[in-house]
Amino acid sequence: MIDSKGYRPNVGIILCNDEGRVFWAKRKGANSWQFPQGGIDVDEDPETAMYRELWEETGLRAEHVQLLGRTRYWLRYKLPERYIRKNSLPLCIGQKQIWFLLRLLGDESMVRFDCGHKQEFDSYKWVEYWYPLQDVVYFKRRVYRKAMDELGSLLTADDVLVDSAGYLSGCREN
Repeated sequence: MIDSKGYRPNVGIILCNDEGRVFWAKRKGANSWQFPQGGIDVDEDPETAMYRELWEETGLRAEHVQLLGRTRYWLRYKLPERYIRKNSLPLCIGQKQIWFLLRLLGDESMVRFDCGHKQEFDSYKWVEYWYPLQDVVYFKRRVYRKAMDELGSLLTADDVLVDSAGYLSGCREN
């Protein structure tokens, strides 16, 4: 599903642990890392798509996480020219995303990568909150910064049981 401006609706997932570190996943067969993300199907709202993508990409279910928040608006990024499939209609020029911040409840042993129809990741690590900004592919960096800026403040809220020192100690890219 592509909107009238050429953007594919998508969700992004920032999963944190109790130390304020975030789940950073390695793409299967490649040396590129990213947050879990995926498309929104025609019959889905963003939250439903987020839980489906969470299951498909990490093996985690709704009961394994606490939903801390989501971005208020769509965040967009354009694909570099070389990644645009010009022979595909409708033409997709990028993605528009709603981002979610989740907290892992319990043990990370529930993480697995074989739940979806196509395995996206083959490894993960927990990293400092701002680390992904220096490691993600360049054309997603601006959207990551916007999502992380908006959602990161939730980690310092009094009612969130996360050690915000992990969030606060990471270096932000200028």
